[in-house]
Amino acid sequence: DALNFSSRHSDHVRRFFVESAHWWTQWCHVDGLRLDAVHAIVDPSPRPFVQQLAESVHARAPVTVIAESAANDPRLVRSVEAGGLGLDAVWSDDFHHALHALVTGEHHRYYADFGRLDDLADAFTKGWVYDGRYSRFRGHRHGAPAIGLPGERFVVCAQNHDQVGNRPAGDRLAATQSLDAVKVCAAAVLLSPYVPLLFMGEEHGESAPFPYFVSHGDPELVDAVRRGRAAELAELAPLAGEPPDPHSDETYVAAVLHRDASPGAPRLREWYRELLALRRSLPFSSLDPTATAVDIAREQRTLVVRRGQPPDVALLVLRLGSPAGAALALPEGEWALRLDSGDARFDGTCPSQFAGRGLVAAPWAAAVLVPSRP
Repeated sequence: DALNFSSRHSDHVRRFFVESAHWWTQWCHVDGLRLDAVHAIVDPSPRPFVQQLAESVHARAPVTVIAESAANDPRLVRSVEAGGLGLDAVWSDDFHHALHALVTGEHHRYYADFGRLDDLADAFTKGWVYDGRYSRFRGHRHGAPAIGLPGERFVVCAQNHDQVGNRPAGDRLAATQSLDAVKVCAAAVLLSPYVPLLFMGEEHGESAPFPYFVSHGDPELVDAVRRGRAAELAELAPLAGEPPDPHSDETYVAAVLHRDASPGAPRLREWYRELLALRRSLPFSSLDPTATAVDIAREQRTLVVRRGQPPDVALLVLRLGSPAGAALALPEGEWALRLDSGDARFDGTCPSQFAGRGLVAAPWAAAVLVPSRP
């Protein structure tokens, strides 16, 4: 049964969780709260609990309150005065799903709704992809437009504890995809017009799995977790085999990070540093999706993301498995290569290069171009 947030005696339940949030922010000095799965909170009341918690926390401290939600509901982050719940930000799972499906080619479960270049283009400019569109996975239209919301209201990622931990084997991108593809994912997230989230270890290409693990003292609860986990992942068993036992010590030990195990770790860290430096400069510092435009080169499986407004513009080129040697026609103007994932200092083996009015890059590549100044 759901927790009682809206029926008889719910005031006491609400107070318990609001005071718990105050304990974390006032006594533990936590500067942000992520509210888990708010779409699963059953609360039809006129002043929803999520709004009450955010208002109470904000009244005491400058704390960021972020929702995890699969609803694609812009009311979560609109102001109370505008009819919203007043949260600071919401995770955009659609950005993750659009990127993941293109990079991995996976189309099971909710990835069935993704896999087109247009999906990632929409994620770059609209916050999420399903804003009232029909969802094949759900069997109905899903979400609502996020018109007018600034980029700071959305948190985006290429990996997080849910998307990795809910895979049968807990495998990360670095364990299944090439280094070139991993660098493309990093560029897409860090140079987007949204708030980036990095999952622990991805900045050095961590390949250790992050399987779902627990440590419960109640044998009945342990058994329930095992059965529930097996049932949830049953449809994926043919793809990844049986998931590890969530209550086994070995499952936990397998998830321990190995920061320097990969010989390419220092160079991948440098790639992240360079991307973060660009994010603090150029037009990439803007959290304005309306100042973002995306051109799709379908034959080259490439997105050209234009950030900013002339003359202060920059291009992010994302090649997602394009044909080798294919030249990409660039927008009108003179461009200079500012950052290239194919550079040897990032363990690249195929540097991007200009060929007339086009750019030739590796099949998996990310490049940043800026206007060429005389």
